[in-house]
Amino acid sequence: MNPNTEHLNVADDELARFASLASSWWDPEGASRPLHDLNPLRFDYVAQRCQLAGAKVVDVGCGGGLLSEALARAGARVCGIDLGREVIDIAKLHLHESELTVDYRVQSSAELAELEPGAFDAVCCMELIEHVPEPDALVRDLARLVRPGGRVFISTINRTPAAFAAAILGAEYVGKLLPPGTHHYAKFIRPSELSRMLRHAGLELENLSGMGYNPLTHKAWLTRQVGINYLMCAQRPLA
Repeated sequence: MNPNTEHLNVADDELARFASLASSWWDPEGASRPLHDLNPLRFDYVAQRCQLAGAKVVDVGCGGGLLSEALARAGARVCGIDLGREVIDIAKLHLHESELTVDYRVQSSAELAELEPGAFDAVCCMELIEHVPEPDALVRDLARLVRPGGRVFISTINRTPAAFAAAILGAEYVGKLLPPGTHHYAKFIRPSELSRMLRHAGLELENLSGMGYNPLTHKAWLTRQVGINYLMCAQRPLA
């Protein structure tokens, strides 16, 4: 374990894996294409449940900034955090092309929650929780970051045979949409488990929606079926 990350909710192999994707993050035909395909759906899910213009939003595990830039383009004041220095460097570099403003930081969710508790109208955490050693600790950080009345948005993968077939066998080995080893089945999280984490962190579940995805047409859509990818929206109560 890297001494700089041993106290953080992160695994070195995960940081290395995403660092290897940094240079191609913004290539819509590259290794991150599934993220490009899912990003409009993720953005719309947030935008339909949160007034983004003027809102203060944090994108936890922002990677190269796909969602961060979409939120900023909608008028939000965005902070994007990630523990991968390489992907944050790429995110900052891409701002020269997009001409948007995003406050990117190499920072953990725990550190930001300590510095700015309750500071954000919306907290987004997409495709991250299935990669961390302690998902319940991450959820507690997300809950600390959001203001009373604000919302937390999470997307992840269900732990089902269908998800194993689609996200690992199909996406990594058959379709080669993602590098092998991107996902680990044991780290997938059932909606009931994530709901319990949210409740224990003091958040109230508002919505659970599945995400459908066709890797041949590269189209994504919301669905009631949550057997593979899904999104959750939870609110921090006002009192």
